[in-house]
Amino acid sequence: MPDSFDAYKTLQVDPEADPEVIQAAYRRLAQKYHPDLTPDVPGGERMTAINRAWEILRDPGRRAAYDLERQASRRSTISRETGAASAGSQSGAGEPTRPSGGRAGKRPGSGSSAPVEEVSGNWTSGRSNVGGGYDPASMGMAQGTGAAGAPPGNPSGSVLNFGRYSGWSLGEVARRDLEYIEWLDRTPIGRPYREEIDTLLRASGRRRAPNVEASERVGGLVRERIRAKVDDPELAERLVPTGYPFGAKRLCLDTGYFETFNRGDVTLVDLRES
Repeated sequence: MPDSFDAYKTLQVDPEADPEVIQAAYRRLAQKYHPDLTPDVPGGERMTAINRAWEILRDPGRRAAYDLERQASRRSTISRETGAASAGSQSGAGEPTRPSGGRAGKRPGSGSSAPVEEVSGNWTSGRSNVGGGYDPASMGMAQGTGAAGAPPGNPSGSVLNFGRYSGWSLGEVARRDLEYIEWLDRTPIGRPYREEIDTLLRASGRRRAPNVEASERVGGLVRERIRAKVDDPELAERLVPTGYPFGAKRLCLDTGYFETFNRGDVTLVDLRES
């Protein structure tokens, strides 16, 4: 597995995400970067990576094998980094020990009076004696507030207690950043809010009901069949059902109804135009 490719990062999902979450993430990214759907967005290489990640994660067997390989690769990387750090620490083992205080002095066992490099007395805690101090007014947020700042007001829904929008309600976040709501929907931390997130995404048009999507796919096939049966393209468009969901009205596809309009003695009378 190449180090530069991570199927989970490519689809922007958590490694523990459920299959339906991964599928939803793939569909969203495919709609965003597919060159046929969004020709103005340069996403050829991105779409190739998205398809590659989906082919791996859509199959449970391939996903399990990929997870094992991914874990082994990460362990190998950690081992190499640990070994390099250990080698660096051993190379400096012969250096003299620095004094624990912050004062200059003589090296142990040496007659030289050359000053020893000063070290902070707080070096074990990672603090500095210079430039210390914390100013809450300029260096931090108020308690319970995330990086996005205070909520804008008019809250609706559950209030988040984590992340950049900590202290914000889901409704406030949706009005500001729908992509964050979509990300939250794909992560385990967002599972308690799935129903609210689903309502927000449907209201914004970023998610559609499965039955509506299926109806549109079948309706598209039916419209293509009608256009293929009628010779006159303008007449075919007038016969294509529009303005209502597919299946709401009865269709005559296998009775020769649409082929009848190819005869010279048959004329379509549209009551809506008369």
